[in-house]
Amino acid sequence: MSSLVRHLPVIILFCLFANTLTAQRGGGGVKWSKDGKSYYSIENNALVRYDLPAFQRVVVVDAGQMPQAVQSFSFSDDEKKLLFFTNTKRVWRFNTRGDYWVFDIPTHALKQLGAGRPASSLMFAKISPDGTKAAYTSEHNVYMEDLATGAITPLTTDGTQRLINGTFDWAYEEEFSCRDGFRWSPDSKSIAYWQLDATKVKNFLMINNTDSLYPFTIPVEYPVAGEDPSPCRVGVVDLASGKTTWMAVPGDSRQHYIPRMEWAANSSELVLEQLNRKQNDAKIFICNAATGAATPIYEETDSAWIDVKQRYSDDPTGWEWMKDGKDFLWVSEKDGWRHLFRISRDGKKETLLTKGNYDLISLKAIDEKGGYAYFMASPDNATQQYLYRVRLDGKGNLELVSPATRKGTHNYNISPNALYATHNFSNHLYESVSEWVSLPKHTTIKTNDQGGRRGNGRPQYPVKMFQVTTDDGVTMDGWMILPKDFDSTKKYPVLFLVYTEPAATTVRDAAGAAGTSLYAGDIAADGYIQISLDGRGTPAPKGAAWRKCIYRKIGIINIRDQAMAAKKILQWPFVDSGRIAVHGWSGGGSATLNLLFQYPDIYKTGISIAPVADELLYDNIYQERYMGLPQENRDDFVKGSPLYYAKNLRGNLLIVHGTGDDNVHYKGTEELINELVKYDRKFQIMVYPNRTHAIREGEGTSLHLSHLFTDYLREHCPGGGR
Repeated sequence: MSSLVRHLPVIILFCLFANTLTAQRGGGGVKWSKDGKSYYSIENNALVRYDLPAFQRVVVVDAGQMPQAVQSFSFSDDEKKLLFFTNTKRVWRFNTRGDYWVFDIPTHALKQLGAGRPASSLMFAKISPDGTKAAYTSEHNVYMEDLATGAITPLTTDGTQRLINGTFDWAYEEEFSCRDGFRWSPDSKSIAYWQLDATKVKNFLMINNTDSLYPFTIPVEYPVAGEDPSPCRVGVVDLASGKTTWMAVPGDSRQHYIPRMEWAANSSELVLEQLNRKQNDAKIFICNAATGAATPIYEETDSAWIDVKQRYSDDPTGWEWMKDGKDFLWVSEKDGWRHLFRISRDGKKETLLTKGNYDLISLKAIDEKGGYAYFMASPDNATQQYLYRVRLDGKGNLELVSPATRKGTHNYNISPNALYATHNFSNHLYESVSEWVSLPKHTTIKTNDQGGRRGNGRPQYPVKMFQVTTDDGVTMDGWMILPKDFDSTKKYPVLFLVYTEPAATTVRDAAGAAGTSLYAGDIAADGYIQISLDGRGTPAPKGAAWRKCIYRKIGIINIRDQAMAAKKILQWPFVDSGRIAVHGWSGGGSATLNLLFQYPDIYKTGISIAPVADELLYDNIYQERYMGLPQENRDDFVKGSPLYYAKNLRGNLLIVHGTGDDNVHYKGTEELINELVKYDRKFQIMVYPNRTHAIREGEGTSLHLSHLFTDYLREHCPGGGR
């Protein structure tokens, strides 16, 4: 369900460039120069550099010298060589497999890496720090290639589909955002890499009935809740000898995770984070690369769970070292808020940097030379976010960097050393700005967009941000769009959008964040009130207690919050309590089912897309993080699952699922069908053959789903004032 964010309303972030390709994964962001004074972009298949603040354009590699269809690129440390990534193929969520080309800038020589390897089989190629070699994974092994001679050396040879070197299995990728699984040492003499053993992880079989005369199964190694994860270890291979030394991390490798590993600011030691199976105990080890000896330097525990870096960083890789490796930065919620700490290398001294009752939302940049950390936060309004900075020595006060007059959601891509940044701003009033700024004064150096009212191509109606306090004393943020030509003397139907789980919020003060993207037509003109609310358990910046009170209570607390808020809304004089509908996708699909089943007196119609009907069927990393281990508290899983309450269905229900969903498997929906049939509950179902969790593959699929959604809503919860 961690990938379900794609199914929430899209927040409009306006493009910085026209007809350009940038260098970060997925095509977003900016590829900065090492000194932070320039950025690179691909325009018309040529690589160009823009020098700031004048935006002077320099062609680095012209179109005739570039490979075709470059998806991303990176530089060697000396910025004299380039790696181009082309012919890419999808691995689960992203195109991380393809072909790599090395371009030597001084000589203009272009050479493909991995000669003899299968096409589009290379992953995560990186040039060594000294610029003489490259390394990559291919078919679950790690290889090194000499850039002068082209000689290829396999550094591992035991890789298979289930013994994975240098990258990760399905669960690590999905839930920890771990994909790139090896690191060059700073002296270019060795490589550290992860190895995962998924040989004992059971297959979840998906069946393909349509693409051949006889059906066939598609196996996915998928550890459900309660099943052991893939054993994981970290090794360092010495390039001269080819010998791998395994880090002696203590404990049973089948009962812990290693979600982070980097070189420890030198070439002789690694630093890594170990999480226990429940993910409520995190230990940091310094490991001797030559001997494998692992020394614990820091430990943190939590009564619920501990988030890993990908929950608060744009880049889940890297370790924020300071003072040449004497200190590092660490994010923790141990004092009740998500705060930034500075910790000494031996773990004995720590300094709280972000003092106060507010959450760090995401860490954006570290300017050690200037002495500041830059991050997103919103101390006064959980639906907004702003750029702040604090001193790295722990002294001084919190400083707002974003313009105080622009109330809403700010986003930044900050250059190294925090010299410049791209800045995008918008709010629910459709006010927007897209610009380049210099920091820390936030001075505009170029405007890409003049602001004004912008949207997502649909008719724009006023969005109201509001709060509702339930009888339980819980105050929830929400957005609302009233029908076109709203008449307060009439009663209208309400369509609630829900998600409710720890992976995402639905309420943001940003342009395009409110609305019903699946509806085919003008839903406001058709007379619907649209509402979404964020309750407890969602990752809003309201403190750890808000987020973590849902521990072992997914399907209970989050569902009650939504229902209690809806009860308050049903008291509004213009709401028709007989026409209340709810919809959601993935975790939102689960919430839709639970609301319809647990509170049938409130919700009359539900559209549930790709739901988790049985929490025991979802993957162990996600489900055990928030619910514990089924071996210890199975009853929580059972009573948090929609399956448990299915017999209570009284309203109208449409279930939508793809049989090729590798994330939330169709099996759960078939179990739910059986339960509904057992109790003679009437419902409708739409099954999309071989579609994934996104239900977007195949000609006509997206349009069909939109029309299905719209027609069902109109039939069972008709719009208009009465």
